[in-house]
Amino acid sequence: MLSGWRDVTARQPWRISAKLLIISSVVTVIGFSAICANVMLDMRRGEEALAHQTLENLATTIESDISRNIEIYDLSLKAVAANMLLPELATVSKPIRQLILFDHAATARHFGAIQVFDAEGRLTIDASTLDPLPDNRSEEDYFRVHRDNSELGLFISRPMLFRGAYSIVLSRRISDGDGGFMGVVAGSIRFSYFHELFERLNLDPDDTITVLKRDRTIMMRRPFDLDIIGTNLNDRQNWKADNLPAGASYSGQGPVDATLRLYVRSSNGGPLFVVAGKPLAAVFALWEKEALRIGVVVLALALFVLGSTLVLAREIGRRADAERKLEEMATTDALTGLKNRRKFDSVIDAEWRRAMRQKAPIALLMIDADHFKAYNDTFGHQAGDQVLVGIAICISDSVSRAGDCAARYGGEEFAVLLPNTSAADAFKVAETIRLKVQGWSDDQASTTVSCGIAGLVPVAGMDWSVLVAAADKALYAAKAGGRNQSVVASLPKLSLVA
Repeated sequence: MLSGWRDVTARQPWRISAKLLIISSVVTVIGFSAICANVMLDMRRGEEALAHQTLENLATTIESDISRNIEIYDLSLKAVAANMLLPELATVSKPIRQLILFDHAATARHFGAIQVFDAEGRLTIDASTLDPLPDNRSEEDYFRVHRDNSELGLFISRPMLFRGAYSIVLSRRISDGDGGFMGVVAGSIRFSYFHELFERLNLDPDDTITVLKRDRTIMMRRPFDLDIIGTNLNDRQNWKADNLPAGASYSGQGPVDATLRLYVRSSNGGPLFVVAGKPLAAVFALWEKEALRIGVVVLALALFVLGSTLVLAREIGRRADAERKLEEMATTDALTGLKNRRKFDSVIDAEWRRAMRQKAPIALLMIDADHFKAYNDTFGHQAGDQVLVGIAICISDSVSRAGDCAARYGGEEFAVLLPNTSAADAFKVAETIRLKVQGWSDDQASTTVSCGIAGLVPVAGMDWSVLVAAADKALYAAKAGGRNQSVVASLPKLSLVA
């Protein structure tokens, strides 16, 4: 057991070194992996920021274009509403009236002709013709809101079929000098305007552009779907207005379809606002490719480092085993397996110094085989060697503490060092060894041992040779007293007690 403990202590420094090598390599791999992960996360945030900026610029540009055209068209509506109050308008001819009302009206192929409705909702004037057909719009939302609300300015209707084309209707109230309701002036912007605007953009198939009113009614959307146009997002239970406030962004499932997108809302204050969306898969497509490439490289390097570390650790283990074996060969008696004289001298020197520092007792057993020379001459050296091996086994079985040291001192003589042990306790150990040898020899050969015991507490200036000399004298006393017995040396007078 003592030999096993020595093996562990001899091997432990190398094991610690191998563990430190493995731990340092693992920490290094984790550190580099963490750095790479942080870099890739920064790259991901960069891709998201770039996409956010692109979508924000896109939404702002589209909203600016829409707001500018609405503002231009609204100026025409204001001019018509103001000119309708001119008193001479009733006295001039229809062509002159058209010139007065619509001379500065905005004209474009996507703008519908401006129409004037009286207080009853009847069509009275049409910019596209001098003699408009009878028509009544008193039930339309854009007519009723102006009739019932004198403070309302420009009103933009829900998308609707207006004069044979899907459009949004822009209207203003015509009031007399006292604020009384005189009618409504209305015009339209056709969906073709939005289609042409979106076609000029370089968009991916799954990118979305949504134009909404301030009440979150969808006025137009790309890709175009009539079932969605005119829908109010406030009616969607799975969508909250707080998800996308003005000038903000949102990542996730939108209110229209299940595709995960990055949505960015424009921040301008016009009558309509724009939300631009791009699929998250497209936003992070390049990043995912780069992350995969970097991940594969980092994984390969990590595996290489860990593999190399394991190989080195194995080689360190092999070297430790080799050095342990060399140490065993240098410090172990080849015949008995006990420590040799050289190892014993180094151990007793260290333990003696420790006992001196700690003022602790230390004991020594000197054991010698009785009549060994005669036995060796009678039965031969091989039989003698077997006796020595048997005695060594009995000693090893009796010395069980980790700090004890059993050694072959020379020839048929053995030594057992017992740190932190008094002479009385050492005597018990000696008797245990002697009785074991006696019991073993009864079955194997007529062999006994004599034991000399010495124990003391070292003091400054005392050398451990005093302990060895005392135990040796006690051994001689045991032999002189008839052998097969244990004798304790009485220190400092070295009187011998059987």
